[in-house]
Amino acid sequence: MERFEIKLPAVAAGVAGRTALCGVVSSGNLEVLVELGDDPASCTVEVNTSAHGFRDIWEAVLTDFAARHPAGGLRIAINDAGATPAVVSLRLDQAFETCRSKEQ
Repeated sequence: MERFEIKLPAVAAGVAGRTALCGVVSSGNLEVLVELGDDPASCTVEVNTSAHGFRDIWEAVLTDFAARHPAGGLRIAINDAGATPAVVSLRLDQAFETCRSKEQ
């Protein structure tokens, strides 16, 4: 397992105390947990992955996510079992939207 944390600048999310868990860890998939973080001006992502040596790709996918969504103030934990970047992006979008829909 490889573990790393990435802190990205992001617009404040405005999600007050909501959490969301999307996906399951199994062959070729991942789970994403979104919860309230400490800094409203950044999004912190902890990645636990079985695929070693792909940090640059993870950073690109996560940077894209933070640019497309107001994710500031969120802490995201990702447990990965070899998902493709497209699946990671989809699951992040799903978790973020689930978190936002809980506040309405």
